Amino acid sequence: MYMTKQKKIKILHVAECIGGVDKYLHSLLKYTERNKYETIVVLSHLYNASEYKDISNHIEQLKIPHDIGIKTILSSKKIRSIIKKYDPDVVYAHSSIAGAITRIACLGVKCKVIYNPHGWSFNIKSKKSWIYVALERLMAKYCDAIVCISEAEKKSALDNNISNINKLHIIYNGIETNIVPEKSRKELGIPEDAYVIGMVGRICKQKAPDIFVGISKFISDAYFLIVGDVLEGSYEERKEIEKIAKENNVKLKITGWVDNPIDYVGTFDVACLLSRWEGFGLAIPEYMICKKPIVATNVDALSYLIQNEQNGLLVCVDNQEEAANAISKIRNNDEFRKKIIKKGYKDVFEKYDVKRVALETDKLITALLD
Repeated sequence: MYMTKQKKIKILHVAECIGGVDKYLHSLLKYTERNKYETIVVLSHLYNASEYKDISNHIEQLKIPHDIGIKTILSSKKIRSIIKKYDPDVVYAHSSIAGAITRIACLGVKCKVIYNPHGWSFNIKSKKSWIYVALERLMAKYCDAIVCISEAEKKSALDNNISNINKLHIIYNGIETNIVPEKSRKELGIPEDAYVIGMVGRICKQKAPDIFVGISKFISDAYFLIVGDVLEGSYEERKEIEKIAKENNVKLKITGWVDNPIDYVGTFDVACLLSRWEGFGLAIPEYMICKKPIVATNVDALSYLIQNEQNGLLVCVDNQEEAANAISKIRNNDEFRKKIIKKGYKDVFEKYDVKRVALETDKLITALLD
């Protein structure tokens, strides 16, 4: 009697947005069971496709616009042709733009569709929020599962009637737990005795770099480090932050986009994430694994990740003075600093190990295909 070789499950991932989505997808693929899955990745032009060569079976890359319009529809047609080319069992779309165009591309195609918004667009406080809600409600009908990366994401979906509860699945973000930051202050031109206040993230309205740099109005003797940059075509946002820094005589360094942002966290004395809205905030567990005290805003998923005064400090959105006071508390109370670092480090291993993300994704796919 001969055993027949089990056919691999074909899963096709579509990713448009970089930053946290890039990290998430890369880590997910790294720990996806290669004997069980054949993986295809469709990446936007913003990605470094070579980084996916060793962790996927096939790579396709195309220009995907970062907003909804005629070009988006054209991208959807290209993605549909790629889907037909590989005939996957499951298509997994990451972030709102990729989610919209991929679900359109999958109409009439026989496959299971998973969508992960990586932070709901309608949580952005703007006049267009109602449009995003309407679009998400409509598009939710055209997928089999929606992955929420935090309790806050699931709550937002239910509060806005995006989908019925059975379609929503929480899979927390995760990180590598064997990380050792490698960059030194000397390499960055930062004095060894400087007090470094750092943040990892894009220079954009969401991440509030203006508030971050504005802390200097209350803490004038610190060095401010932003590990990240603007998205392509948004250079005015960086110029605005640099202008604020210059006007306030702030010691500021912006690294630009780097291959491994966590390497730079070792240079921080305190780590900030002062987002105005946040789907998860992958930087938080990264700060924790690097044993850095954290100041974050009390908003969306961050209020679930940070237990105030236990593993970090929570402050109000857009409040420079409160953020500065929180940093000063950490700076001036070594016993408190050590306490929140110890709790945060423990939390990473209990809740945010990236291997768990791959296991839970596997369970979801298996359930959908049964």
